[in-house]
Amino acid sequence: MDFIKGFTYGWMSMKGDFTKPEAKESMRLLKERTNSDYAIITMAALQDGAHTTEVDYTGDHMVADEELVEMIEYAQSLGLKVILKPTVNCKDGTWRAHINFFDLDVPCEPKWSDWFKSYTEYQMHYAKIAQKTKCDMFIIGCEMVQTERKDKEWRKLIQGVRSVYSGPITYNTDKYQEGNVKWWDAVDIISSSGYYPIDDWDNQLDRIQEIIKPYNKPFFFAEAGCPSRSNSPYVPNDWNLEGEIDMNAQEDYFRVMFEKTSTRDWVLGFGLWDWKALLHDEKEAELNDDYAVFGKPAEKVIKNFYASK
Repeated sequence: MDFIKGFTYGWMSMKGDFTKPEAKESMRLLKERTNSDYAIITMAALQDGAHTTEVDYTGDHMVADEELVEMIEYAQSLGLKVILKPTVNCKDGTWRAHINFFDLDVPCEPKWSDWFKSYTEYQMHYAKIAQKTKCDMFIIGCEMVQTERKDKEWRKLIQGVRSVYSGPITYNTDKYQEGNVKWWDAVDIISSSGYYPIDDWDNQLDRIQEIIKPYNKPFFFAEAGCPSRSNSPYVPNDWNLEGEIDMNAQEDYFRVMFEKTSTRDWVLGFGLWDWKALLHDEKEAELNDDYAVFGKPAEKVIKNFYASK
């Protein structure tokens, strides 16, 4: 597998967002400003809560199929490879990692079988779009920790996706959870979210290396990043962490992450988090404490690193 110089694009975009000229300009800037060669286009379907079984991918919270296809084709026209990543959020704000049901079916209670039926329908819909548009990879889920123990159900879902999509498939497990997935043999590529403390990369890379070694499959960090906020480098996964705006903190995080992972030839890239479809004003970048890197010092660190790969 080639080294993935990637960025996550379009997270939380809504119907009509990809039709705006600013969205295409953002995609163009993604390539130009970061030296990325992969755009990971990410959508978020919705379910009411962590214990409800209907996954809604048809509302205004999703970009329309037509605009998604147009954006994929535009990214490809720029020379970018595209990875499609349909994931899910809960309307009530519960993190998707907590989606969970009883292991034994109980009458009148929500069931794993109903949730997987709805989630598989969702994945199949976008797998067909990925096939139609010749996407370079398909990510079947993201950080869904409690679901990962349902080995049989995930294998069946993967089998279904393979019936309509011929490209490589991965699943994006959460940080620290690489050993939680027992069905890595069923996917083509292993991936996880690399939100590890700036001072703990060596330990985590040692741990991950031992976990993935028996599978003999490529690995990359499908997500990785850090807010431009004081203390965030030590808890980069906490988007609610309170702190002062700190451009140097984010810059340092990316520099250290790249230095540490570059010593491991089995780390085959990143899907950095994240690049908005509708960017903030570059003049106001210094006021932004989010994961975004547009117009911030970290952007140059990323551009230089990707240029070197």
